[in-house]
Amino acid sequence: MALVPCQVLRVAILLSYCSILCNYKAIEMPSHQTYGGSWKFLTFIDLVIQAVFFGICVLTDLSSLLTRGSGNQEQERQLKKLISLRDWMLAVLAFPVGVFVVAVFWIIYAYDREMIYPKLLDNFIPGWLNHGMHTTVLPFILIEMRTSHHAYPSRSSGLAAICTFSVGYILWVCWIHHVTGMWVYPFLEHIGPGARIVFFGSTTILMNFLYLLGEVLNSYIWDTQRSKYCLGEHKTGELLSKRVCADTEGKFHHSTGSLVKSFIFITTQC
Repeated sequence: MALVPCQVLRVAILLSYCSILCNYKAIEMPSHQTYGGSWKFLTFIDLVIQAVFFGICVLTDLSSLLTRGSGNQEQERQLKKLISLRDWMLAVLAFPVGVFVVAVFWIIYAYDREMIYPKLLDNFIPGWLNHGMHTTVLPFILIEMRTSHHAYPSRSSGLAAICTFSVGYILWVCWIHHVTGMWVYPFLEHIGPGARIVFFGSTTILMNFLYLLGEVLNSYIWDTQRSKYCLGEHKTGELLSKRVCADTEGKFHHSTGSLVKSFIFITTQC
């Protein structure tokens, strides 16, 4: 039995994302006042994705609780649609985008933080908020994947969806540069056009890889659990069979012994 029910975890995670978003939007940074506002940053878009996803998870839990035992087919049909939407969001957006933001941010940060998160931002964004945006996303999504099984869409449709998201965001970044003359991320200023094309292509490939990673991880977690469950059932069945056999054998020996004793008694009396 889990120490904390998964429904309670989802509510806590949703509240934490709401808190992070509210605190981030309350910060008065010059970049928030320029073209595109907060929506030009993938980190902010990812926070919105995660908050919407966990909001759907909480709504699914509430709907499941309300429809349990009701026997209403229409409510059950709506619940299945909600579950399908939840699973689709985790597979196509929440997992690949969340892992991408965490991995790419900290890799570039470790190489040269000025290329992605200049030290000037420390005056606006506290450390806990930075980790809330770029660190806790990964454990939160892994907790969700571990506590609930999610049905992935067909691989072709899933990859098409994540490619559409990736290309759409790249075009959005290029459009902002076209309008303002500045790149959203400082490191894009320091590389040439050819290197930018390679970088954008690599990010799209990485997104596709992360989608496949999520699919494999989800299958591994739940196939392993299913195998353990089946193994446990098999062992329990074997134990019960042995116990029944032992009881039967004991009863047989007891009956045989009684018959022998009766036969000896009758013989001696004769």
